[in-house]
Amino acid sequence: MSQPVFHPSLEGAQHGDKTLDQFLAFAKAAGAAGAQPSNYIIEKNADFYSAQEIRDAFEKHELQLDGLSCHCLFWAHTTAWTGSPTIRPFLPKALWYESPEKIEAWCEDTIFRFLDLCAELQMYIIPMFWGVSCGFEMATGYPFGFFKGPGYDLEQEALDRFVSKTQAIRTRANELGLYLGHEIHPNSAAMCVEDFQALVQACDGDQCLGVTADPSHCWENESFETRFEAVGDRVVSAAVKNFVIRPGVALRKMTGDWRRRAMQFVDLPSGDMNLTRFTELLIQIGFPERYCRIMGTQTAALVTEAESAYRTLDATSANAVAYARDHLCFPVTNISFEDGMGAAS
Repeated sequence: MSQPVFHPSLEGAQHGDKTLDQFLAFAKAAGAAGAQPSNYIIEKNADFYSAQEIRDAFEKHELQLDGLSCHCLFWAHTTAWTGSPTIRPFLPKALWYESPEKIEAWCEDTIFRFLDLCAELQMYIIPMFWGVSCGFEMATGYPFGFFKGPGYDLEQEALDRFVSKTQAIRTRANELGLYLGHEIHPNSAAMCVEDFQALVQACDGDQCLGVTADPSHCWENESFETRFEAVGDRVVSAAVKNFVIRPGVALRKMTGDWRRRAMQFVDLPSGDMNLTRFTELLIQIGFPERYCRIMGTQTAALVTEAESAYRTLDATSANAVAYARDHLCFPVTNISFEDGMGAAS
C-alpha cells in the first residue's frame, strides 16, 4: 500500500510569544507530526538552547524536529548595509543605533553559532531568506529604475555585494554540509526566480544556496509552477501558506495595515492558491526524496506557516496544520490509474 511522502509540520516564526515548550505543546495539540522553531524560540540568556535541551523538548512532546528557521536574522544581516531601521525588530535594543558594520558583524557571529547548533542537531536544511543586498531602489521594482547610469551599475553592484557579504556564511554552511533555503519574495536578495538564478551564477553555483518553496509569495505574475520548476533541484524545504488578491486594490499600496493591502495572507482553505497542485508539484520536482536524503527521514515536512489579518494566529495555525494533515499528506501512487482498467489476465 502506498504511503504519504509528507507529514504536517508547523513554523514557529510567528509564535515568538511562546516558549519552546509552549510552542511544541501547541503544535502537538493541533495535530502536527513535527515542528520547526525559529531561532528566537530557542534563545536562552543571549545564546541558544543546547542541542540536548532541544532534543529533550521534542521527545517530551513526541514531535519530529523538522529543523530550525532563521529568516529574520539572515535578513537583518544582508540588509544592515542600507541603514534601514526596519531591521531593528530583529536585533537587541543595544544595537539599534550602531553602525551597519557593527550590526552586520553581530548578525554574522550569531548566525555562525546558529549554524553550528543546526549541524550538531543534524538539521542540515535552514529555512531563511537573504536581505536586501540589491538595495531598496531595485527592490521597489519600479519600471523607471535608472538602475545603470553615470558611474554606477546597481545590478552588478548588487551581485558583487551579495557575493562578498555572504561569503563567510556560505563557507561555514558548506563546511558543515548545510543548505540555506531562501524564500524568493519581494524585499529580499531574490524577488523572482531569475533573481535567484543570478545569485547562484554569481556565486559560481554554490551548492549551499537552496530554495524554500512558498507558493504564497507568487503573487506578482510568476506562478509557483514557473518559479519552482525552474529551480526544482535546489528546493530543499517547503512552506505552506495561502493568500488572496483583493480586486481593484493597488498591489504596491504603501500601508502597513494588512486589512487594507491588496495581497493578504489567509487561512489555507480559502485562499487563491491551489495547494493540492502545489504539493503535487513538490513531488514532481523531487523534493520529498531530496529532503529525506539530506535529513535522513522517512517523510518530508510540509511546514505550515499560516498568517491572517482577521483570524487569531493560533486559530489560523491550528486550521493550517489540520488542512495539511487531511488534504496534502495523501498516499502517493507509483502506478498509473490506467493499470487497473480492462480485464484481468
